[in-house]
This record gives sequence, C-alpha cells and structure tokens, in this order.
Amino acid sequence: LEEAAFQLQQIFRIDISIALNILGIESMRAGHYRIAYTCFKLAADRGYSKAQFNVGLCYEHGRGTEKNLEKAAFYYYCAASSCHPMAQYRYARYLLCHRPENEWDGHQKAVTFLEQAAMAGITEAQAYLGAFYMRGLQPKEKRGLKYLLLAAKNGDAQSRYHVGVCYEKGLGVQQNLAEAMRHYRQSAAAGNRNARERLRV
Repeated sequence: LEEAAFQLQQIFRIDISIALNILGIESMRAGHYRIAYTCFKLAADRGYSKAQFNVGLCYEHGRGTEKNLEKAAFYYYCAASSCHPMAQYRYARYLLCHRPENEWDGHQKAVTFLEQAAMAGITEAQAYLGAFYMRGLQPKEKRGLKYLLLAAKNGDAQSRYHVGVCYEKGLGVQQNLAEAMRHYRQSAAAGNRNARERLRV
C-alpha cells in the first residue's frame, strides 16, 4: 500500500508540473510574462526539466522576471542534468562564453554537453561544435567536419557553407573543388551570402 501511495504521489507531482508548464506556455503566448514565469518556476522547483529550461529562458531574456544570465545558467544546468538537449546546448554556450577560458573543468563539461545535444539532433549544437573543432591552436578537422555535415543535413545553411570551405581547402577531407561547389550552391540557394560570394570567386 505504501508503495502504491508513493507511486500515486509521483504521478500526481509530474502531472501538476506538466499542467503548470503548459499553463506557462499559454500565458507566454498571450503576453502574460509574469504569470508564465510563475507557472514555470513552480513546475521547475518540482524538478520538471522542461519547466527548468523555460525558467532559464525567462532569466536569459528578462521575460516575467529580471534578466540574469547566472540564474538562467543555473536552470539550464538543472534541465541539462536531466538530459534536456536544448538546455545542454544553452548551458554549454554559457560556459564557453561567460567563463574564463583557462577553466579546464568548465570547458570539458561544456564540450560534453554540446556533444550530447548534438547527438540528440540539436542543429545549433552540431553547428557550434563543428565550428568549435575547426578553430583553436590544435583544430580537430575530421571531428569538426562530422558535426558540420550533421548540421548541414538538418538544414543549416551556414554549416553547409563551412562544409564547402572544408572541401575547397582540404580540411578534414581530401580536397575536392566539385564537391565544394555543390555545397556552396546548396548553401547559396538557402540564402547564405558567404556561399554566393564564394561561388562568384
């Protein structure tokens, strides 16, 4: 009986969190940002990762509450720890953009979260990782190209352009100008100005 009661409590707690999060989303759409933030916060404090992500967004953009990147990062981290892919991406971006570069643990944690988000299909994380691995003192070109290709397949025109650059210059792949042109054309067709410029050259 105790086990059944515990299970019912868990289901009720999750259902309340889902309902609060939905109410928050509807309030946000209606422009009632303060109410939305309150609903998200109540669900987030119950441990619901989707609501934790939404609270992070509220703090990042100053919707319904004051703008506070550190609080946004805290809620992104909570959601990321529960395997919320977009929260993993946003928390990783925070670590890479707002923490000292020489902080090795933060750097490694950011890369781990980015890779998890990228493997979960988050195009932004794939594109970010692709560019991340292509830069730096010791670029990992093959790994970078792998993520750029994933983002390009998901429709990211900028990543498609970067794949073209890789083929044109032989970065992480054998140089192939015909393949570079193909990627530039696809990127240009999707509206990328850099790719159009490259095609003219």
